[in-house]
Amino acid sequence: MEIIDGKTLATDIRGNLKLEVQELKYKGIIPNLAVILVGEDKPSQIYVKNKSKACLEIGIKYEEFLLDRNIKMEQLLSLIDTLNEREDIHGILLQSPMPKHLNSDEAFERISPKKDVDGFNPVNVGKLCLKQDGFVSCTPAGIMKMFEKYNISLEGKNAVVLGRSNIVGKPMSLCLLNKDSTVTICHSKTQNLSEITKNADIIVVALGKPKFLTKDMIKEGAVVIDVGINRIENGIIGDVDFESVKEIASYITPVPGGVGPMTIAMLMQNVVKAAKNTLENSKQTCTILAK
Repeated sequence: MEIIDGKTLATDIRGNLKLEVQELKYKGIIPNLAVILVGEDKPSQIYVKNKSKACLEIGIKYEEFLLDRNIKMEQLLSLIDTLNEREDIHGILLQSPMPKHLNSDEAFERISPKKDVDGFNPVNVGKLCLKQDGFVSCTPAGIMKMFEKYNISLEGKNAVVLGRSNIVGKPMSLCLLNKDSTVTICHSKTQNLSEITKNADIIVVALGKPKFLTKDMIKEGAVVIDVGINRIENGIIGDVDFESVKEIASYITPVPGGVGPMTIAMLMQNVVKAAKNTLENSKQTCTILAK
């Protein structure tokens, strides 16, 4: 059994991104991330703080927009429109969850696909489905980096994704499918779940249920990726019963220190990518004008 060290891998990625940001600044581009936070959800505040720290470390400019939880939808969309139009902002992140009176689907769709560094805009989701270049949701992108780093083969493997959210489950299944895995998505209505998971070579658990996946639900040598973040009195635990599952898994991610750091690293990578795209587009424009 090998523990996948997401924290160390994320540190390496952030170090490389720091060099890329320095190169972009030399070329006159300062990567800039705008983060919108509606309300005072405590976990969201923690996530936003961690993202701002990562930006500061790498050299990405960071602008935070804190909105009252009672803000109207029209006001939120107006802010997004303003940020879309600002040429100095390369990425826009709308922190979830939002108050229930706001339409999150409409808000994510309003963010320009070119600045959608979370990969939630339907255009980027469609590009992922078609295997085209775009922004991929950060958590699945981070997990794919883990597979790559640890040389975990995906081709032809039976992969099971527990959870069908738009943020993790669905894009994760597309990422695996694009690497030629045979993918099964399970959810609350799935019957005979253990029979499915016992046949899986790779299991990604994103349910939000503490210690849901147990040793008796997997086969010997399975790769287990735990996306869960469940807050308890003593700290944070995942969706996997780590102590029992690690006895028979070939690879497993810990919580904390696994998928979490990689999610933020992939967000930073997407912001840098967006800034690079801006630079490339400006070069193309100059070439056209020169002709």
